[in-house]
Amino acid sequence: MELPEVEVMRRDLEKDVVGRRIKAVEVKTTKNAMRAIRRYAKRKDFTSRLVGTKISKVERRGKYLLMHLDSSDALVVHFGMSGQFQRGTGRTPLPPHTHVVFTFQQGGDLRFVDPRTFGEMFVATADELGKVKELQHIAIDPLDQVFTWPTFQYLLAQRAAKMKAILMDQKFISGLGNIYSDEVLFTAGLRYDRLSDTLSSQEVRRLYRAIQETIQEAIKLRGTTLYDEAYVDLFGQPGEYQNELKVYGRSGLPCRRCRTPVQSVKISQRNAYFCPQCQS
Repeated sequence: MELPEVEVMRRDLEKDVVGRRIKAVEVKTTKNAMRAIRRYAKRKDFTSRLVGTKISKVERRGKYLLMHLDSSDALVVHFGMSGQFQRGTGRTPLPPHTHVVFTFQQGGDLRFVDPRTFGEMFVATADELGKVKELQHIAIDPLDQVFTWPTFQYLLAQRAAKMKAILMDQKFISGLGNIYSDEVLFTAGLRYDRLSDTLSSQEVRRLYRAIQETIQEAIKLRGTTLYDEAYVDLFGQPGEYQNELKVYGRSGLPCRRCRTPVQSVKISQRNAYFCPQCQS
C-alpha cells in the first residue's frame, strides 16, 4: 500500500468502526499470524489489551494507521506490501491469509488479511508511541498543512539524489512508492534519473503540484488496484486509479500525451516507467 490506499482505509475505518467496542480478538495459530503481532511473545498479551476497548479515532502517520482506543492505548498497524483490513460478519467466510479477527459488540468484525506477511500490528500506550522508532522517523506528509512549496524546495536543495529514489525515500517524503513516484514524475515532466539539486524553481513548483494533485486524485478514486488485486478497500472493492495511470505498468504502450512508447528501466530491482519525450 502507498499513501492514497492507506488514507482511503483510514477514512473508511473512521466512518465504519469508530465508536465500536471490541468484544473479542482472535489471532490465528499459524506462524504467519504470529508474525503479524511479532512484537508480542504471546497472543494473550496482544488480545488482552484490546478486548473491551472502544475505538475512538483513526489517525494516519505516513503509511501507519493508529487506531486510538478509549483505554488510552493505540493499535498501530502497518500494512506492508499486501496487508489490508476487511469488514465482515459471522455469515461471511474469512478470506485466505486472514491472520487476526476483531469482533465487535455491535455486530460484525474486522479482519486483518496479509498474503505476503510483511504487515504488522501492535498495541502501545501514549508514552510508548513516543518511543516507537518507526513513528519517530516519518518524513513530511504530502497531505499535511506543513507541506508547503518553500519547505519542499528547501528539502530538495539539501539533497543530490535521483528523483525516483528521493521520492520513494520514506525519510524524505512520506507515502510515495513505486506507482505514484512514476506518476508524479510524469505529471511534473521530470525523468526518474534527474538529480534533485538540478531542478529550477519552476520545476520544483511543478513537482510540488504534481505530488498533491496525484495523491488527491488517487484518494478520490479510492486507490490503485492492479491485476493481482493486492489492494481492495475496507469493503472488498477495488480502487479505480489504475484506469488513470499515465506511465506505470505501460511499457511499450503509447504515451497518453504524445504517443511516444513508454519506456521502463530497472532500478534496484524495481521498474521505473517514463516517457522519453515528455520527461526531461
